[in-house]
Amino acid sequence: MGVDGSESSKNALHWAVRQAELDHCTVHAVLAWEYPPQYGSIGWINAPQELATDLEVQADQTLDGAISEVVRAHDAPRVSATVAYGRPSGVLHHAARDASLLVVGRRRRRVLGALGGSLSRHVTRRAPCPVVVVGERSRRA
Repeated sequence: MGVDGSESSKNALHWAVRQAELDHCTVHAVLAWEYPPQYGSIGWINAPQELATDLEVQADQTLDGAISEVVRAHDAPRVSATVAYGRPSGVLHHAARDASLLVVGRRRRRVLGALGGSLSRHVTRRAPCPVVVVGERSRRA
C-alpha cells in the first residue's frame, strides 16, 4: 500500500490494517521518494548525494510517523515499512507484483473542472492485482 504522509494515505493505511486483520495477513506500507534534477549551466544534472540522503531520511521519518499515528500498538507487527527511490506509480506497481491487494489514498483536487488523483487513476489501470482507493473521510477507531 502507498503511504506519503497525507491524510488520504493515512486513511488508506487505516483501512488496509483493518482489512489485514480480517484476512490474517501483513500490510506492506511503501513510501516512494525521488528528488527533482537541478538545472545547471550545463543542462539537467542530478542533485548532490547529501540532498538524496536527506530526502531519504525525511521519507523514512514520514513513513514511520504515519504508521505510528495510524497503527495501534497491537497491530504494529502486522505492518512492514519500505522506503524506495522512484516515481510513486512505478514503485507501487513493482511492490504490487506479489501482493493480493494494493491500497492507495485519493486526494480530491479540482484541476480545470476535473477531479484530480492521477496516482490512483494510474494504479487502478495498471496494477497487477486488485486495487482499493480510499477517499479522504476521517478515520474511525
